Amino acid sequence: MSMDPTVSSDSVVDAPEVPSSQLPELTIGSGTAGTAVVDPAYQPTIRGKVDRFGVAMGTGRRKTSVARVRIKEGSGQFVVNGRPMDEYLRIERDRESVLVPLNVVGKVGQVDISVRVQGGGTTGQAGAIILGVARALQGMNPAWHHLLADAGLLTRDDRMVERKKYGRKKARKSFQFSKR
Repeated sequence: MSMDPTVSSDSVVDAPEVPSSQLPELTIGSGTAGTAVVDPAYQPTIRGKVDRFGVAMGTGRRKTSVARVRIKEGSGQFVVNGRPMDEYLRIERDRESVLVPLNVVGKVGQVDISVRVQGGGTTGQAGAIILGVARALQGMNPAWHHLLADAGLLTRDDRMVERKKYGRKKARKSFQFSKR
């Protein structure tokens, strides 16, 4: 590597002045500079349905739980398997998470919700109810699709319990090893 004797290491090469309005803006997280382009021809799949009486229906699943949700305009009643939601869902985290789809679209206290849920445990049933409510709301008003999808409420959680394998105690746990 040869050094050019005319250029000293102390001299700084002056870059041309660029106005700050022409410099690219770096953003971290959500910002207006890096917005995604939405295809105007995109038609989302609407999984909720509205019957002839104006009742929106949606089905939600989580693990082995299945929830059938019916939503109609009303005073804000929330009934799960014939019992009030507060009585059926005993864990406060589950009660709050079930109301998230209504909070996203701003319909808390304006619709009556009736749910039939079966199978699984309480957390799986709560997850199924969330998906069912979101799908029914999407059926009521397809314009809410992007609000519900951005909140992650229209995605089916497909995680299931891994099956037990032969020669093992559970799916992966082995029997105690005995050397002698």
